[in-house]
Amino acid sequence: MRVTSKNNSKIKLIRSLHQRKYRTQTGLFVVEGLHGVIEALNHPERIEMIVVCYDLLKSARGCDALNRVSASIPVLELDVALFSSIMTCAKPQGIAAVVRQHWLSLGCIPDAQDSLPDEGLWVALCDVQYPGNLGTILRTCDAVGAAGVIVLGNATDPYHPTAVRAGLSAYFTQNLVQTDHETFADWLRESHYGVVGASADGTQHYRDTDYTLPLILMMGNEGYGLSQVQRDLCDRLVAIPMHGQNDSLNLAVATGVLLYEVIAQKA
Repeated sequence: MRVTSKNNSKIKLIRSLHQRKYRTQTGLFVVEGLHGVIEALNHPERIEMIVVCYDLLKSARGCDALNRVSASIPVLELDVALFSSIMTCAKPQGIAAVVRQHWLSLGCIPDAQDSLPDEGLWVALCDVQYPGNLGTILRTCDAVGAAGVIVLGNATDPYHPTAVRAGLSAYFTQNLVQTDHETFADWLRESHYGVVGASADGTQHYRDTDYTLPLILMMGNEGYGLSQVQRDLCDRLVAIPMHGQNDSLNLAVATGVLLYEVIAQKA
């Protein structure tokens, strides 16, 4: 279907998804770029529509993928100006998808007693503010085979365009849970998960602690870390040593360091 008007209802829908309010109302988000769309096509039940600009799409792989799904998934064809106007990337690749969000409820996380010994690795992010951090952490969780991310409190939207670009295909492999701190604390007391928190003043070196699964890594806000209430939920607090002028690592980097230590111990 070729669309030329910026007032077309589907164009208005895609543009509205730049805002969190409309992503929440519709349960949709936009995946921009070839890599993300190719992964989305492995989950066609979640795709509302594909948006393409053939003058920008230079990939034969992308064209082949479109040909395979054009009979079963709506495809909007746009010119360069209209396509570029509804994308957030500075250099759009000529293909995007409108996709249904996927959320797992906290109560659907398996109890630790029902998990296999080498399963059940989650990251709990407390009041994370920067979408790039959230998306990067989700991508790292995918890389290490974690189960997913639990987003707690007053956090950025996991489906923010910046988060989605950082997370890439992890949005189709990882579970996302969102809840408030009180509900999480109540669930945690009955879940039988071990909890390791990260803090600059943690009492254990991050390589000297035991990361036996099932496990939740609890990571604090970028500015102020874990609150005392959040710290009290942890079985232990670990620290990553800093030898330069900075007193802490970026949240996504610190989470990656800890996740790979968990995997190293499993090996």
